[in-house]
Amino acid sequence: MEARMKSPVFIIPDAMKALHALKGATEQGGVPPATLALIELRASQINGCSVCVDMHARLMRKDGETEERIIAVAAWRHAPYFTAAERAALALTEAVTRLADREDPVPDVLWAEATRHYDEKGLAALILAIAGINVWNRLNASVGQIVGSWKV
Repeated sequence: MEARMKSPVFIIPDAMKALHALKGATEQGGVPPATLALIELRASQINGCSVCVDMHARLMRKDGETEERIIAVAAWRHAPYFTAAERAALALTEAVTRLADREDPVPDVLWAEATRHYDEKGLAALILAIAGINVWNRLNASVGQIVGSWKV
């Protein structure tokens, strides 16, 4: 297997800097790092980005996340391993990642649940984190980036 081309962020280095800056900014929003990691893994699963699924699962393990939670992210609604706040973040992740799947992409009931757990700064961080991982997924999927091309 071989990628179609190098990742665009290696061809246009300022794009890499911008995406790293966005990630750094989301980390300042008060959302727990474990929740941000769940967002990255779930969006990557939805988008079929094998590079990001592999990478984020490895990073989560390295950071001490349990195997049960990593495995259960794809079925988070039916697993007891997630807090109410994490569930709200995962629901928001799915909605924002799948914007075209519904007439009302982020229903008020979903938004209301997220606001029960996150303040405005936290919500901003969640939305930016979801947008950021979706960018990475689209870059990797577009060029056919090969899973395992990096290891943690």
